[in-house]
Amino acid sequence: MNQKTKNLLKITLPLLLGVFLIWYSLSKVSVAQLLVYAKNADYTWIAFGMFLGLLSHLSRAYRWRFQLDPMGYQVKFGNSVMAIFSAYLINYTIPRAGEVARASILTNYEKVPFEKGFGTIVAERIADMVVMLGIIAVTLFLQFDFIYGFLIQKFNPTKIIVALAVAILLFMLVMYFIKKSSSKIALKIRGFLSGLIEGVLVIFKMKNKWAYIFHTLFIWAMYVLMFYVTSFSIEELHGISAGAILIGFISASFSIAATNGGIGSYPLAVYAAFSIFGIPEEPSIAYGWIMWASQTLVIILCGGLSLIYLPIFNRKKVK
Repeated sequence: MNQKTKNLLKITLPLLLGVFLIWYSLSKVSVAQLLVYAKNADYTWIAFGMFLGLLSHLSRAYRWRFQLDPMGYQVKFGNSVMAIFSAYLINYTIPRAGEVARASILTNYEKVPFEKGFGTIVAERIADMVVMLGIIAVTLFLQFDFIYGFLIQKFNPTKIIVALAVAILLFMLVMYFIKKSSSKIALKIRGFLSGLIEGVLVIFKMKNKWAYIFHTLFIWAMYVLMFYVTSFSIEELHGISAGAILIGFISASFSIAATNGGIGSYPLAVYAAFSIFGIPEEPSIAYGWIMWASQTLVIILCGGLSLIYLPIFNRKKVK
């Protein structure tokens, strides 16, 4: 398979998957039913959720400057904000193209070398991954009894123990293989893990490390909070448990990687998580669509305006 075909598949497969998942979710809850939920929703909470999402994006833009400053680049906050919103919007069309565009924008308008700008984005993703793993760990700790009880109810306890033992054994064998093997796959994984550790340690060596850590935690706190407050927009979800919110948030977060910006996959991921807690299908999927649509609207508006305003904002510098 040539590179051109691979690139084409990277673009078309997530889009096709998104279209299929949209069709599948609408087979569960009709458009007419979704419109009823949208009509009856409390838009005060939806707007509040959008505001919290906007705060997280602005915090991410501000945090990015802490990585660029030690390299000698005092990037304008406006350019940082618009580069991030532009990247988010572009990711809705071509997966991961937004990161390249984001680094390119700084190269064009702030004269930051592309490889340095892209390197900071990779380091940023590592920091976000660590926080996400932390959220998963906290959720497993807080909801251990519930998750354990759910698994026992759905599956045979002996099979669960055997599956865990096999999984741990396979993990140990894989790690041993990665450590000892000189194959290309093992070298790539070792390089990735090494980069992951190095990326985390670099944060603690930064001049503004505590500010960077604060903004990283703030970004994810806003993500979780916007997911929570938006649930108040649907009456059937009032009083939803913290466990459902956390597991729903984790499930929805991973769905964004499945399709472009979570198109189609986001509502189903929310429904899959909420169904564990016995929450009905219709309000779960409706909430997933409202949550996804409201945050997508923020990205479309801010991303579109950013792409238009970037050359205007920097016209003096270009001249």
